[in-house]
Amino acid sequence: MELETMKIPAGIDVMDDGKPFFFEGGKTGCLLVHGFTGTTSSLKPMGEFLAGKGLTVLGPRLPGHGTDVEDMARWAYTDWTRTVEKALQELMSLCDCVCVAGLSLGGTLTLYLGERYPDRISGIIPVNAPVKRLVINPVLNLLQKTVPVLKHVLKTFPGVGSDLKDPNVTEVAYEKFSTNAAHELLKLLAVVKNDIARIKMPIRIFESKDDHVVPPENGPFVYENVASTDKKLIWLENSYHVATLDLDKEKIFQESYEFITAVTG
Repeated sequence: MELETMKIPAGIDVMDDGKPFFFEGGKTGCLLVHGFTGTTSSLKPMGEFLAGKGLTVLGPRLPGHGTDVEDMARWAYTDWTRTVEKALQELMSLCDCVCVAGLSLGGTLTLYLGERYPDRISGIIPVNAPVKRLVINPVLNLLQKTVPVLKHVLKTFPGVGSDLKDPNVTEVAYEKFSTNAAHELLKLLAVVKNDIARIKMPIRIFESKDDHVVPPENGPFVYENVASTDKKLIWLENSYHVATLDLDKEKIFQESYEFITAVTG
């Protein structure tokens, strides 16, 4: 079966590290969603781990990612939500039970899916997901406040990728980000924050204590505002923002697998 979200649209050149991935396994599935300016490679090791445990895993490419910053500027947040909704539907057609996990923007999209499919998704796992507040950096915080106007003047801004404690790992991400895409991200955050109480399925929230991109206060905010009764906030002591590639990655992978196994029976 060829999945729609595994296809690369005609005329788009996607780097190898940015291509979607799919591992066919058993009847329990996990959707993995990458972050803003990043690529599917930030979640692929987690996908390989879960696939090694017998899960069916799909990692879609968000529009505007894995290509170039100019391409990033072309898309709206609704293109990202449509992509993950399509990927979720594809995975649900193959599996009896599905969980969703995501890093950063991918975590925000994970929460978005949790809000809209509360009875279809068995559990969700956001990792360093912005909801209440997007950035720590004072300059970026100012940019956040002015981006609806600034995007018409300044098309790109220095990126925030590869925030890793592990000196031996580098994230594949854009060196700059599109200010138009940043505005779309802010729109998505507003939607997810407004609907956060609609989440009622089991949730495990991973949050790095030392994150130089997204404020760690987002984790407690999600924990306190979801309607889930089965919820847990797991602090990561040895990772920065890109935690799925960092020194706590095995902890994330193993605890996520145990959670998925528990909630899918």
